[in-house]
Amino acid sequence: MSEDMSDGPNDIVAVLTDRIEARFGMSLDLLRKAVAARPTAYPAATEAVTWHGHLVESQADLDRAENELLAVLDTQSREIDDPALALAFQVDAAVQIRDGRAMVLRLLLDPDAPQKQGLAAQRLARLTRGDRTGPAVSASAPPHSTTSVPSVPVAGRSVRR
Repeated sequence: MSEDMSDGPNDIVAVLTDRIEARFGMSLDLLRKAVAARPTAYPAATEAVTWHGHLVESQADLDRAENELLAVLDTQSREIDDPALALAFQVDAAVQIRDGRAMVLRLLLDPDAPQKQGLAAQRLARLTRGDRTGPAVSASAPPHSTTSVPSVPVAGRSVRR
């Protein structure tokens, strides 16, 4: 799939919504209802619905920030004041958040993602299934040594050789 997600902000949500519906073979509304009824039945669907919700939320935050910035810019003269600049930074941050969530969702929907194949995928599957029976690193204190510690010269005293 080579849809360009940079055509517009709402296009990102629309493209990923279409991908979710294609991946799971049902409308997003039906998928949400299925996930709400049995969230643990199909973890991939639950994860996709969750991240889609995050994406929609971040898109709404971005829309609000852009509208606030445009309203302030309409009242500005040639120079932009600090409050307008702060709003511009908020818009930039909102874009970054929205795009990050879109990237996560794209990765979740991509069956050919590197994290879903090979040794890395097997390790990830083991971790998420809970096959591990103990900590990855020993949690016990190291054994105490019974050997004496060699003497160390004290600062300020000379050592003969």
